Amino acid sequence: MSEKVESITILGTGPAGLTAAIYSARASLNPLVIEGSQPGGQLTITSDVENYPGFANSVMGPELMQAFRKQAERFGCRFMQGDVQKVSLDQTPLTLLTADGTEIKTRTLIIATGASAKWIGIPSEKKLLGKGVSSCATCDGFFFKNMDIVVVGGGDTAMEEATFLTRFAKTVRVIHRRDTLRASKIMQEKAFKNPKISFIWDSAIEEVLGEKEVTGVRVRNLKSNQIQDLSCQGLFVAIGHEPNTALFRSALNCNPHGYLLTQSGSTRTNIPGVFAAGDVADHVYRQAVTAAGTGCMAAIDAERYLEGHA
Repeated sequence: MSEKVESITILGTGPAGLTAAIYSARASLNPLVIEGSQPGGQLTITSDVENYPGFANSVMGPELMQAFRKQAERFGCRFMQGDVQKVSLDQTPLTLLTADGTEIKTRTLIIATGASAKWIGIPSEKKLLGKGVSSCATCDGFFFKNMDIVVVGGGDTAMEEATFLTRFAKTVRVIHRRDTLRASKIMQEKAFKNPKISFIWDSAIEEVLGEKEVTGVRVRNLKSNQIQDLSCQGLFVAIGHEPNTALFRSALNCNPHGYLLTQSGSTRTNIPGVFAAGDVADHVYRQAVTAAGTGCMAAIDAERYLEGHA
């Protein structure tokens, strides 16, 4: 008996992975989806989602992802719990090995493992995540109208987040560990000129204050060790994202930050039969709707590849 070879295997169950699952299942490709260590992706730690099309009222992140999953299941998509820990992409069929030792052979692979926000790393930050602590201004900024907000970071991401948040917030204070920003000059100038943005230099957050929601932050000056408590209703951590691509970096082309590179106008990587969708390849937009869009593209790209390599 010959060993089973999957037509298409999808890694990840965020908007990109589940959209790819829906499209490939409807194309009768009988996809296998491996859930990974965080089923549902980053939206499972997002409370209200108000910017996903089709929902007149806000929808909870976990609820939205559950709807994605049920739709994929309705078309016969198969799900497998587990985490892929080893891949061999140098020959066809491609080979995946999960943490429990299960070997999967597949003709095509869609990588939709997403990216993870970098966090400060303090317990109070985790406790208040979704209760005033966020890592996405475009996702959550709307909820902070006329409020005082703190942004942590000094790069382009932090300046973009801070500038965007001034559309809603009363004040935005940027806390940075150094006395100069790492952001590009144009982003710095835009932030410096904004009357709603102020800066606290050479400082780090020691604790996020509040029991059920953010009420402030405790800040330590790294030069003087002086501690001060700042009142605020929101904390946006903007110290970057880390694409979940460590497993693939030796085989697939990545940019200097580890995001997978795809061919222009498609989701194809440098290895035939391997496709990338969602935040794993997108360091610009990082939205659920754009991730879903590239999930659709990856499924269609994989279907066409299979047709051409029947």
